[in-house]
Amino acid sequence: MPPEPAFLLHRRPYRETSALVDLLTLNHGRVRAVAHGGQRPGSKSRQRLQPFTPLFVTWQGTRELKRLTLMESRGQTALLAGEGLLCGLYANEIATRLMPLELSASDVFAFYTVLLEALPIPAERALALRRYEWALLETLEATPQFTTLDGGVLDPHLRYRFDVVSRAFAADERGLDGRTLRYIEQGDWQHEGLANALKAVMRAALAPHLGTAVLRSRELMLDLARRRHRS
Repeated sequence: MPPEPAFLLHRRPYRETSALVDLLTLNHGRVRAVAHGGQRPGSKSRQRLQPFTPLFVTWQGTRELKRLTLMESRGQTALLAGEGLLCGLYANEIATRLMPLELSASDVFAFYTVLLEALPIPAERALALRRYEWALLETLEATPQFTTLDGGVLDPHLRYRFDVVSRAFAADERGLDGRTLRYIEQGDWQHEGLANALKAVMRAALAPHLGTAVLRSRELMLDLARRRHRS
């Protein structure tokens, strides 16, 4: 196979000196593979298999667990710190949790690439993360349907909550206003004051697919927020 552009999503020890890795690839979606020597101190495999590093990889195998045969850098590692780093870890964690193995997801790869460029820039971080989350939902065919439960048009003067079963919106005076939801539907995500509502919609839509286990990256974000508040 020709070298495939990829990013490392997750790595953990496997047997004595190998690593079990999840990769986000351009043409094959999430691929799980064994990287021989990936845990050996000083090995080239371990040095190259780092989060947020653009890679070229090849693999062998017809089953779900592949064997990596090539790992080469294809660019500079994104230099992330603080909140940007935690957002990057979150992006990796939800892709590992959500994406079925070897389901083509070139849009996810594209928005992940854009996200890594945006994460060091606080003003661009949130919107890039929402675009990436939306691409993941599209891959799962689980994007919100911006209608009422019976398929009607959302009233801009009413408030709604997301219904996880129908993926539509039910009237709820404690929910989001219909006008805001219409902006989200239209893709007008840079509209002033939309950030919190957009985050709430994405979180509600992703929740049933992430399962009940707590996201480690989200725990780290909350801990960072608490430390900032104390300081």
